[in-house]
Amino acid sequence: MLRFAPSPTGDMHTGNLRAAIFNYILAKQRGEKFLVRIEDTDMERNIEGKDKEILSLLNLFGMVWDELVYQSHNFPRHAQMAEYLLSQGKAFYCYCSKEFLDQKREEALAQKLPFRYNDAWAEIEKDSNQKPVIRLRGASEEICFKDEIKGIVSFKPHEVDSFVIVREDGIPTYNFACAIDDMLYDVSFIVRGEDHVSNTPKQMLIQRGVGYEKLLQYAHLPILLNEEGKKMSKRDNASSVKWLLEEGYLPQAIANYLILMGNKTPTEVFTLKEAIEWFDITHVAKAPAKFDLDKLRFLNREHFKRLSEQDLAFLLDHKDPSVGGLAKLYLQESSTLNELRPKIDALFAPKIAQGEFASAMILLYPHLRAMIEEFSPALKDFEAFKKEAMERSGLKGKPFFKSLRLLLTGSENGPELSDLFEYARFFFNDIIRLKEPS
Repeated sequence: MLRFAPSPTGDMHTGNLRAAIFNYILAKQRGEKFLVRIEDTDMERNIEGKDKEILSLLNLFGMVWDELVYQSHNFPRHAQMAEYLLSQGKAFYCYCSKEFLDQKREEALAQKLPFRYNDAWAEIEKDSNQKPVIRLRGASEEICFKDEIKGIVSFKPHEVDSFVIVREDGIPTYNFACAIDDMLYDVSFIVRGEDHVSNTPKQMLIQRGVGYEKLLQYAHLPILLNEEGKKMSKRDNASSVKWLLEEGYLPQAIANYLILMGNKTPTEVFTLKEAIEWFDITHVAKAPAKFDLDKLRFLNREHFKRLSEQDLAFLLDHKDPSVGGLAKLYLQESSTLNELRPKIDALFAPKIAQGEFASAMILLYPHLRAMIEEFSPALKDFEAFKKEAMERSGLKGKPFFKSLRLLLTGSENGPELSDLFEYARFFFNDIIRLKEPS
C-alpha cells in the first residue's frame, strides 16, 4: 500500500501535492491500494474543515483513494503499542520538565555541542513531575536504509538518542503514530519530502521495537525552491495549491509541472494518467528543484490547447462550444483562466465608443446591426462580410478595421479578425452592442 498523509493544520502546499501525486502514481503502477491518512493528532493546530479541503483537492487532481483513515481513530492501538514497548523495556517513562531540558540544551549550546538526551536524566524530577512522557530507547547500532532518490542513508547511534513517543497528555507523537500506522496498514513504499529524512530512523526503530520486520522502501523528495533560488515557504504564493488554482492554473497543468520538475521524462506535456505509464521514481534528481512560474504558464497554455472547445467554454462559464473556440484564439497572449476570462467577458460586454476611432465605431455600428437583423448572407463568410460592411459604411483601411475590431472585442489588438469572425459570427447579437459615453 502507498499512502499520502496530510495534516489538517493549513493549506495544501505544492510539496505536499507533489508527494501525493508520486504516491498515487506508484500505487497504480504497482497494483497496490492508495491510502489517504489524515494525520489529525495535533489537536491544538487542527483547522476545522481543512481535511475536507484536502480531500476535495485530491479529487480535483484526479486522485481517488482506496481507503481513508483519520489517525486519531487509532489512538487505542497507539496506546497498546506504547504499553508493549514499556513492558519489553524498550521504552521508559521520562519525568524531565521542559525547564530542565531547556537548561541542558543551553549547556550544550554553550559548549558548542549537539544536544543529546541522556537516559540517566529520566527519573531526576520524578518526585516533582506527575505527568511523564514515554520515550523510546535510542539506537544501539547504526541505522541504514536505501533511499530510491538519495541512495544509502545512514545514522550513527549517537544521532538517534531516546525520543518521546507519547506526550504527557497521552497523545502519541508524530513519529510514533506514523510508524505504527504504516505498520497497521501494511504500507510498502513511503514517498515524502526530504525534511522527513531524520524521522525515518526513528520510525524504523519504533517498528523494530514492536517486532515488525517488513522492509519498507523510501524515497525522500528534494525541497522545492522559489524563483529566487531559496527554500520555498508559506510566504511564496506559488507554494499554495489553492493560490495556483485561484490564479487560473489547470489541475492537469500543475500536476504535469510537479512531475516534470527535476525529473527525466520522455515528453514535456502529459497528463497524470499518461505519466503512470512511464514514471520512474529513481529518475527524480537529488538536487532541489526550482519552481518556475513561467514554465507552469507554458504548460498551462499547452493543456488549454488539449481541452475540447466545449470543456474550455465550461471553464469560462459558457455552454456554447464556440466560446471555447474563441478562447483558444487568445492563447497566444493568455496563459491562465484569469487572463482568458476578461478577454471573453469583453467580447460579450457592450462596447464604448471612445478614443481615436470613436466616430468610426458610431458610423459602422448601425450597418453591422442592420446586417444582423436582415440575416445578410454575407455573415457566413468573412470576405463577403468585410466587403458589404465597407460598402454600407463607406469606411476603409485602418478606420474600418480598427472600429470593427473594437466593436467585436473591445480592444484595438488581438487575434486575426478572420479567425475571430469564424466563431464570433454565431454571437453577433450578443457581441456587437454599442454603448455611447454619456
